[in-house]
Amino acid sequence: CFIVGRLSSAVDIIRTIRDPEKPNTLEELEVVTESCVEVHEIGEDEYLVVIRFTPTVPHCSLATLIGLCLRIKLQRCLPFRHKLEIYISEGTHSTEEDINKQINDKERVAAAMENPNLREIVEQCVTEPD
Repeated sequence: CFIVGRLSSAVDIIRTIRDPEKPNTLEELEVVTESCVEVHEIGEDEYLVVIRFTPTVPHCSLATLIGLCLRIKLQRCLPFRHKLEIYISEGTHSTEEDINKQINDKERVAAAMENPNLREIVEQCVTEPD
């Protein structure tokens, strides 16, 4: 029962993230859906949140950026202790293995967020609409 609440919390957080190129949200583009989020209890009051997103095309050049947006928004907004794993849905991107490594590497994520241009794009995508 608790996990269901944690699941809907994670889904509510990512559904409003905007696509970096389009005016739509990731949910509207079906890049993320309720079924792409899993929450597992891994300790007392600690959860593993696994997101599997599906880029709109198999060669999407913004897949890494979308993964970064998912990570940043969830890190900031999840109201419980968590470990986060973000993956491209299997077989939906030509370089999914490389991208999965990149968006789950803390040092690479931190370095990406130090880039002012990249940080500005991420902020535009994750900021809640008024």
